Amino acid sequence: MQERDSETYAIIGAAMEVHRVLGNGFLEAVYQEALAIEFAERRIPYVQERSLEITYKQRPLACGYRVDFICFNDVVVEVKALASLSGNEESQVINYLKASGIERGLLVNFGSGSLQHRRLIRSSNHNMHSS
Repeated sequence: MQERDSETYAIIGAAMEVHRVLGNGFLEAVYQEALAIEFAERRIPYVQERSLEITYKQRPLACGYRVDFICFNDVVVEVKALASLSGNEESQVINYLKASGIERGLLVNFGSGSLQHRRLIRSSNHNMHSS
């Protein structure tokens, strides 16, 4: 588990650097692009704007999700630029975790004076908790 934690800490560290350099006040797309640059500089493997398929009774639905980043092949990262987070953003990440089958997620908000982040874990019995 310690090795896994080092991955989310690396992602949070990259986000902290982006927030340190840019501050708050930009649109989400600006932070997303800057974070991709920071991930590349830190050699954090990532896929940006990945589509997630939703299925119902083993049938794919036409609608789906698009996650901002998947890092290390098993951490969902959702970027926000809001004055404050509500439960809606956390629910969004939880849905991404369910749809992807990935267990770890990070919600990162660049919109406030200090970087905000929440870690969400989907356990094998589908219970969620955040830290």
